[in-house]
Amino acid sequence: MPITATKLRAIPFFKGIDPALFDRVLPYVQEKVYRKGAIIFLEGSEGDEIYFILSGSVSIHTINKSKKVVLAFFHEGDYFGEMALIKPGLVRSATAETASQTRLLSLRRSHFQLLFENDRNLLHYLVEDTMNRLRKANQQIYDLTFLSVRSRIIKRLASWCEEYGGGSDPSAPVRIPIKLTHQQLADMVGAVRETVSKVLQDMQDEDLIQIQQKMIQVNDRTKLEKLLDHEI
Repeated sequence: MPITATKLRAIPFFKGIDPALFDRVLPYVQEKVYRKGAIIFLEGSEGDEIYFILSGSVSIHTINKSKKVVLAFFHEGDYFGEMALIKPGLVRSATAETASQTRLLSLRRSHFQLLFENDRNLLHYLVEDTMNRLRKANQQIYDLTFLSVRSRIIKRLASWCEEYGGGSDPSAPVRIPIKLTHQQLADMVGAVRETVSKVLQDMQDEDLIQIQQKMIQVNDRTKLEKLLDHEI
């Protein structure tokens, strides 16, 4: 299926860009399909592409003391690999791996320059968003160092509630639309699977969450946030 301006414009990153620019960029955009568990790029490899997720999900991870640590988890509409656009020749600081079958659009740095040269606001947005991601990464390092596994899981769930709960009633249940194994969640919070499984079971026994078909539902967002304030 050919890549159209409509498909590209549906990605949040490209909203607000002059429609005339799409015709110049479209010939260089590539669509790629990856099976679950496929490596998109490896930590230490040279990067010159940015990726946009049409469907599926991608984890960004690194290896620390022989243990896999997930730094970020991206879904439909998200983008990753942006550091390759900011500084040429920069090596990838982490590995990107699909967590499900995934469709991506990719664009090389040299072609993305067409957008930068004609829309300076786009560059400003990219740099600002990258700084926000770096701040989150620094916070994650702090959490891994000082918080218990239970607190890390609660904080992760609270973050997802904020992302997916929208303007719903704070005390209403929030179903997190991400299918996760216990191992994947363990990789995200820097813990072993057995510990994560025990924490999740305890939280179910406390009626904080429900788990169905590998998806977590937070039963009471307000209660979870109060618990987070108490534990941190």
